[in-house]
Amino acid sequence: MFGNLQKKEFVMNGAESLVGTLLEGNVNVCFTNPGTSEMHFVAALDKYQTMRSVLCLFEGCATGAADGYFRMKRSPASTLLHLGPGLANGLANLHNAKKANSAIVNIVGEHALDHIKLNAPLTSDIEGIAKPVSHWVKTSKSSQNIAKDGAEAIKQANIKPGQIATLILPGDTAWNDGNKIQLVELNAKQKDVSTKLIDEAILAIENANNPLILVGGAALEENNLIKLAKVADKIGCEIKTDWFNARLDKGAGRVNSVRIPYVVDKAVDVLKSFDTILIIGARRPVAFFAYPNKPGVLTQDSTKFFELANVSDNITNVIEELSDRVGISTEVPSTISKLNIPDIPKGTINPTTLGMVLGALIPENAIVVDESVTTGREFFYQTAGSHPHTWLNNCGGSIGFGMPVAIGAAISCPDRKVISLEGDGSAMYTVQSLWTMARENLDIVVLIFANQSYKILQGELTNVGVVNPGKSAMEMLSLQDPSLDWVSLSKGMGVDAVRVDNLEDLVKNFKNGLKMTGPYLIEVMI
Repeated sequence: MFGNLQKKEFVMNGAESLVGTLLEGNVNVCFTNPGTSEMHFVAALDKYQTMRSVLCLFEGCATGAADGYFRMKRSPASTLLHLGPGLANGLANLHNAKKANSAIVNIVGEHALDHIKLNAPLTSDIEGIAKPVSHWVKTSKSSQNIAKDGAEAIKQANIKPGQIATLILPGDTAWNDGNKIQLVELNAKQKDVSTKLIDEAILAIENANNPLILVGGAALEENNLIKLAKVADKIGCEIKTDWFNARLDKGAGRVNSVRIPYVVDKAVDVLKSFDTILIIGARRPVAFFAYPNKPGVLTQDSTKFFELANVSDNITNVIEELSDRVGISTEVPSTISKLNIPDIPKGTINPTTLGMVLGALIPENAIVVDESVTTGREFFYQTAGSHPHTWLNNCGGSIGFGMPVAIGAAISCPDRKVISLEGDGSAMYTVQSLWTMARENLDIVVLIFANQSYKILQGELTNVGVVNPGKSAMEMLSLQDPSLDWVSLSKGMGVDAVRVDNLEDLVKNFKNGLKMTGPYLIEVMI
């Protein structure tokens, strides 16, 4: 595909050799917010028209978009960020991406090597900033080596299940003469789990009174999950997933995945009866936060765990072996969802009726990016019988995830409708995403659930033991005085928008948004 790249009649500088290497390694989308140090990389984009460069007006939009792109494409995009402060602006969504095991080639510009020692205003410890959210970090020291370093970054990013590889690009390594485009050698091999361990896992389940299979990562891929559902039917146990999953195919014809509840008391109640938990690609269940007089570990002290495979293992092979050992049936698993489209509700807008509207109207093959926070806690369950679709959760918990991830998902899958479910408070963290949606004409319907507050934190005040909070405390959780105007905000960035305060208008405008091409925002007053 990219075999002719090196036949172009120009002497490549370092940046040009890097862009060519990215393309050679099938990294052909770059989400960028560049500055002075990255101008030669920007200029190199003119020489390689096959690199799609997407401008984001905030670095957190760029890093979140790269996360969403990988979740749907299963191939990494790159970012291009400006020095340490630019990287710092993108950290929250790099954190989310790392928790989701998303692969990203994270390119960060740096001062020219001889300029760093001058301690100019934007000088910082970029490697130190990058390390907590990266699996691999390297500062390139030579324009002759930048293509080689880029190839290594691509290789590192593609290590299963996906890694964040941060390559730091000093200005002079970009503008000085580069070397040839590098071929990228990918190592797709994953560690196989021994047959002995699989046999021990089966024995542990057989000896349990009430076992549970807890799954995550690649175990949630549609074919893998169907096989696990058949395993569960054969041995007589349940399957559950974490509350937050990077990607889950759900709806009619897919396994009805039951998530462990977010709320501590509910999670403890759901898990208390299981004496043995078999883990495949998931983590031991723990509370999202610590609360006074509530457990951090959601299982009983007596619960036995058998960790069969982690996210880095060859989970598909594990499930194949497990299926063979127990002798699964050819019949459809009992937990497959049937098509069950709810009636469109009437009455007031509330979380229940909103879930029913979604359940009724989600189109086949849609991608739903869920950052609905408080409003949407029941949406996942209310859409179990909807037309087949894909659901993306925030695995890292840092808000401002939803709209950037929707950008990446829409660019990776231009033939699929994307629905972004957003709380009004969290959406403000990356409101600049709307501009990129408009610029790229992305097929996204954004639903802003406008309760005009940090509603989740009002509940958290009670959960942490605060009694009768006063005016000053409650004002810190309010988004009023002034109230946000999402229609104006959206239209100001080029996305048509409407406000609705009743179900009839919501249904009408949601249907319109699903029919049209391009971005559309609905502010839903709660």
